[in-house]
Amino acid sequence: MPPSCAVNAANVRARDREPGKIGKTPPKVLNMVSPAVSRDLVVVGAGIVGASVAYHAARAGADVTLVDAGLPGAGVTADSFAWIGASGVRKGPAAGLRATATAEYHRLGAELPGLPVTWSGSLSWTREGSAPDAGPGQTIVDAATVATLEPTLRQPPEWAVWAPDDGAVDSVGVTERLVAGARAHGARVHLDTPVTAVRRDTAGRIAGVETTAGPLSGATVVLAAGAATAALGAPLGVRVPVEPSPCPLIRLSAPAGPVRTVVNTEDFDLRQVAADRLIAAADSPERTLAAVRSTFRGAGDVELLSTRLGVRPMPADGEPIVGPVAGVPGLYLAVMHSAVTLAAAVGRLVARELVDGTAESALSGCRLDRF
Repeated sequence: MPPSCAVNAANVRARDREPGKIGKTPPKVLNMVSPAVSRDLVVVGAGIVGASVAYHAARAGADVTLVDAGLPGAGVTADSFAWIGASGVRKGPAAGLRATATAEYHRLGAELPGLPVTWSGSLSWTREGSAPDAGPGQTIVDAATVATLEPTLRQPPEWAVWAPDDGAVDSVGVTERLVAGARAHGARVHLDTPVTAVRRDTAGRIAGVETTAGPLSGATVVLAAGAATAALGAPLGVRVPVEPSPCPLIRLSAPAGPVRTVVNTEDFDLRQVAADRLIAAADSPERTLAAVRSTFRGAGDVELLSTRLGVRPMPADGEPIVGPVAGVPGLYLAVMHSAVTLAAAVGRLVARELVDGTAESALSGCRLDRF
């Protein structure tokens, strides 16, 4: 069985890009998101999605307040394996969004120089001997090529999927940069400030949020609070079908340079994050440690440092829930799995919907009303 948080190389990493979509602005329909678009926003949640929404909205001229119970990226964002790639699932509401993932991060990196992103490419393989399928942006490579890409492998697989444009991010570092960028564009940021409720006025419109430090006003509230989004929506009569899904992230000590790419196997997702540090997404720390030692030469001294159990928000159908909520004017949702992968794209598109009043076609399959 593949690790619960690892990406399955056969059915996830071989994703089709939609031809011609990268770098182009999706078609839009004016004035469909809200009958009275407001530029006065409260974003609840300073994980990578909320931080991206706050940054893009503030950059677009909105009056933004960002509020979180802790520090930027301190929740499940910190426990993400943080693999990003333009290849993705071939179908589903988020297929187009995933296809733009790397392009959006390159765009974001140009806006925020020094963004902590590593463009290493990724290698995926299984124990099966037959050559796997590859999607656009991916190449099937043989054992000799795998050995060149990952020279410390003890037994390079006969075949692997090579995605040269894939990368990974320092998820907390990116989130902190987004929050700093939002501040630079005038956003107010309230950290260590838990939100206790969403406020409505006498007409039923959103009026802001209640926090442990007092009320914060805003004509639009964006709930980007991960697994806590459902609890915040419930008192408003809004059912958000999101469940907490545990996801272990394993940190290992390691000598410099045993892993050069993002490696995806049936045992683990693995990447080097520092000269002396690896992280892995997998179910069992002990089995992962043994697998790493047996997979790479010179890994006999690798040791387990820590295991954190993150709680990622998992929508009922696995697809993002993004958009306004019918019947609650001023309420907007932004909650998803693969939050790190999609954050750059979703933040930009959500800001366009909220600030410009457009309905972005790339988000049309992600609305709450599909349930």
